[in-house]
Amino acid sequence: MNPLTALADAGVAVWLDDLSRSRLISGNLAALVGRGVVGVTTNPTIFAAAVAHGDAYVPQLHELAAAGTQVEDAVATITADDVRAAADVLRPVYDASSTVDGRVSLEVDPRLARDTAATIVQARALWARVDRPNLFIKIPATVQGLPAITAALAEGISVNVTLIFSLERYRAVLDAHATGLELARAAGLDLAPIGSVASFFVSRVDTAVDAQLDALGTPAAAAVFHEGSPVA
Repeated sequence: MNPLTALADAGVAVWLDDLSRSRLISGNLAALVGRGVVGVTTNPTIFAAAVAHGDAYVPQLHELAAAGTQVEDAVATITADDVRAAADVLRPVYDASSTVDGRVSLEVDPRLARDTAATIVQARALWARVDRPNLFIKIPATVQGLPAITAALAEGISVNVTLIFSLERYRAVLDAHATGLELARAAGLDLAPIGSVASFFVSRVDTAVDAQLDALGTPAAAAVFHEGSPVA
């Protein structure tokens, strides 16, 4: 039994933290989904690396350049196309799981993390541009991001909340989720397809703790540091 299948059998929902045109064209993503991957998450760094390596994007880049497309618009087009294609690959998982799994996460521009209104506007734009029900819009759990989470959910936009590093902020995120879904229900929207996930960055906490253990320099700290395994 392969590790992905073993994790799936144990009830673990495995997501791929990567997406590229080459994965889509080669069938690699479809193969991973067949082996148990139930979701994909993306961010600007992932797409920058994908575009910089290989030639899968060259034809589209030439087309966009010939059309005089500005850089930010070109990036948005490429990103939306890949996310839409990934969502289509995962759609059978989404349908089979009654909308629980089979999602793809697309991030709002990190530069908008402290701008509520701009975050809401971009969340709407990304949702409309990709136009797939199994999309998650990533919104950070900043103070300004919390009302954007509520607003997005109230409009039926599925949300994956990131940048959660404390129980206090997690509780605030839960309140934002609940309020958004209550507003969506009051507006007559079907709540079943509206996804809402709170992502706690275990790997970021793990990395921070590793640095502190290393700084202690004691045998006990070294034992914990070297015996621990990274979690993504």
